[in-house]
Amino acid sequence: MSGPNTNYDPVEVSALDPANVDAAVQEALTAIAGAGSLDDLKAVRIAHQGEKSPLALANREIGALPPSAKAEAGKRVGQARGRVGQAIAARQAELEAERDERILVEERVDVTLPAVRRAAGARHPIELVSQRLADAFVGMGWEVAEGPELESEWLNFDALNLGPDHPARQMQDTFFLDPVDSGLVLRTQTSPVQIRTMLEKEPPIYVVAPGKVFRTDDLDATHTPVFHQIECLAIDKGLTMAHLRGALDAFVRIMFGEETRTRVRASYFPFTEPSMETDFVCFACHGTGHDESGAQCRSCGGSGWIELGGSGMVNRKVLRACGIDPDVYSGFAFGLGIERALMLRHGVQGMHEMVEGDIRFSQQFGMEV
Repeated sequence: MSGPNTNYDPVEVSALDPANVDAAVQEALTAIAGAGSLDDLKAVRIAHQGEKSPLALANREIGALPPSAKAEAGKRVGQARGRVGQAIAARQAELEAERDERILVEERVDVTLPAVRRAAGARHPIELVSQRLADAFVGMGWEVAEGPELESEWLNFDALNLGPDHPARQMQDTFFLDPVDSGLVLRTQTSPVQIRTMLEKEPPIYVVAPGKVFRTDDLDATHTPVFHQIECLAIDKGLTMAHLRGALDAFVRIMFGEETRTRVRASYFPFTEPSMETDFVCFACHGTGHDESGAQCRSCGGSGWIELGGSGMVNRKVLRACGIDPDVYSGFAFGLGIERALMLRHGVQGMHEMVEGDIRFSQQFGMEV
């Protein structure tokens, strides 16, 4: 920038030369008119209105002029910059109008066209049945409990009275994590959730635990290495087999109808004593063992009864392992496979249909079972 000088003519400063100012204005106007988009106009604005533009540099020189020359030079440069600013504003308005008009054309929606209908979504029926089973107990005042699928051997076996030599602990049934002596397994049942609940909560306890479990089975019509269970646990003072029968009867009536009857058979499970298997009257043949044509009922195999699952009073050893005094509290537990419940309720023929991921299978059930 030039310093104060009282002797030279401002016309002799090239940046303030009227011809150069007019040339800068004309160049700016030409560039503005040629801007074909808002981005182009932005570049033109920087070139002709920015700090390094010819008119900006001319404006800086005014400060070095003598007082008698500043007014005339300032007026000349100010008018030039005003013309450029007005031209840019006008061109921006034109380009914005063109953009808005183009958007209206390009993004126009023809509301008279037929709508593209998308198929309604569908949740997997295993999830739906799982929620329905859990809701049956939630309606009776129970809570839903969850736990990790990766479990310790102690929670999956030892705490459930499954000793080191029990067949269920052998490699052919259980997925052990490497190294084998790590003590970690993919849970083979949802019973560890019950153990965790008893370790964490004080009785009374009423929980239902649905979840995914893992066993080294091959996939066939009735088996899969990954399947789902739901188990129920009640711990309180004075619970007996009568309470267990009442809970089972209430559950069966909710799932299969108010007139459904049950029966029990003695059985054995390491974590319950005494133990039993529960059957309920076939909902297809109503206990007759045959269908309307007289043929053997396919749902119950002609027996008139369908097996529900195992149950029993919680073993005193299991209660002690969880820090619960068996002389004060007693409890019962029962469980069943969710895939089996789905097959029973809806006549699904095999496991392949449930695991192959064919959306047509899930769409049969919609959003609710």
